[in-house]
Amino acid sequence: MNSIGMFGAARRCTGTALRYGRGLAAALAIGALMPAVAIAQTQAGAAPGPWQYTASIYVYLPSVSGSTAFPADSGGTTINVNGDKILSNLKFAAMGTFGAHNGAWGGFTDVIYLNFGNSKSNSRDFTIGNSLPASTAANLDWHLDGWLWTLAGDYRLLSDPSWNVDLLAGTRLLNVHERLSWSISGSVGSLDPAARSSSSEVSQNVWDAIVGVKGRYSFGANREWSLPFYLDAGTGGSASTFQAAAGISYAFKWAEIVAMWRYIGYNAKSGKAIEDLSFNGPLIGAVFRW
Repeated sequence: MNSIGMFGAARRCTGTALRYGRGLAAALAIGALMPAVAIAQTQAGAAPGPWQYTASIYVYLPSVSGSTAFPADSGGTTINVNGDKILSNLKFAAMGTFGAHNGAWGGFTDVIYLNFGNSKSNSRDFTIGNSLPASTAANLDWHLDGWLWTLAGDYRLLSDPSWNVDLLAGTRLLNVHERLSWSISGSVGSLDPAARSSSSEVSQNVWDAIVGVKGRYSFGANREWSLPFYLDAGTGGSASTFQAAAGISYAFKWAEIVAMWRYIGYNAKSGKAIEDLSFNGPLIGAVFRW
């Protein structure tokens, strides 16, 4: 290659290198600016000032599912039942939340009380120990009531006219009591015949540490519409617990009306009578802010 060709190739290489260099510099500059933009967005709604409060009341109509092993006789035989096949009737529910926020920091508490119960005649939705003899059926009367209490602090990661996103950490208590009465016809298998007609109760009190995220996306002419969401997971007294909710809301001058779908699930550690438990269903409520 002659000197002119070599010089032209060198210029092309230099030009390419400069373009890549400028592109890399621009990318690095944008990357360096992104945290600053995020911080600016966070600080826009995070300056300390007057405390802001929210309170809500809502109706939650979940279905319940889960497995429980009820001690049935002195020999250690259990009657095992599955809640999603029997506990179909929600008898009573009471629930509400309260939150407070100042700048980036805040906290909230959420309390739910649920009461389920149902009776089934000639049911085969159970096992005696690990099996159910072919000729066996029972009249079953099952009740479940309990509390779910969440208490957490939160830190605002993002605040702008459209988005609010909070990181949360705290604890949740599951306090549940179950009672089963049965009258078995046919073979009782490994069960003591004296326990053919009897009842049993189990209770569980479980504390778990949780971490998660919550927030909303607001839109509309005056951002009166929003899409709230919530997600947490934890462990401790249970092997794992998980909660998720999402929905839509509309803000009036006097309150905000919210409709969401909410799921709360528990997986118990081995050896527990209440093996797993979950609540899954819609809720609708009103949120008041001041």
